[in-house]
Amino acid sequence: MVNMSDISAEMLLNHLYPDMEEQWKVQNMGTFYRNYNCDVLSWNAETKEVQVARDGFARLLPQGLLFQNDSLKGDDKEHGISEQNSRMRLLRDMFQPFDTFAFRQKLAIERQVSALLDSKLEYVLKTYFHFDLAAEQNPYVREMGVLLPFVRNMRGDLLLIRDLLAALLGCEVTMTKGRYSHTDNTRCWLPMVKYELLVSHLAAEQYLQLSESIEPLHLFLQEWLLPFEVKSLLAVKWHNRPAGIGKSMVLDYDAACVAE
Repeated sequence: MVNMSDISAEMLLNHLYPDMEEQWKVQNMGTFYRNYNCDVLSWNAETKEVQVARDGFARLLPQGLLFQNDSLKGDDKEHGISEQNSRMRLLRDMFQPFDTFAFRQKLAIERQVSALLDSKLEYVLKTYFHFDLAAEQNPYVREMGVLLPFVRNMRGDLLLIRDLLAALLGCEVTMTKGRYSHTDNTRCWLPMVKYELLVSHLAAEQYLQLSESIEPLHLFLQEWLLPFEVKSLLAVKWHNRPAGIGKSMVLDYDAACVAE
């Protein structure tokens, strides 16, 4: 679970509103609120205003210049507190343009850092894995490609590959392990694994599109995540379809259904 107290206002706003960097106005409400709140107290995308639990430029002024030590003593202390709060609000409003300018500069820095991190990932993938993330057209391969720096710990984990496919494709995936042989000598078996996507109610065009789109993903899995000696299959299968006699099947998918 993400801890909101660890997320800065710059990171949050750059993620949610990347095109509003020069439009935000900030109100620094004071670090006192950080004792029981996160950095961002509130924001309004319509008015482009954000309140943060930080001190602004007004806090740089000497306290003795603004407040008298005996202003909170005596019978009139409630009036003194109200007067000090009113004075602080006026000071925050007066210094708000300076606070806003500094905040927008931090937003720009955050955007540049995010861009550098993204380019760093693309650089690592291209330099060390010869995988061009920006040029990859298949969306499934693009999503899986960002895991390449961790491929050493995932290679050969057949159950993990099944779970990754299920999360990536948004459907249930079954795994069947078997064996095969290149020769007639049955003592020379080699391992085989078959992943089936359990999908229902696909028209013929949708079935063909899904089959074509997962083929580059299958090649990616064979190259990076599956051991060299393991033969693999990745197929689409009709989900919860009752078995029938005399029905032709294409890759375990009911041809009568996909031909609609």
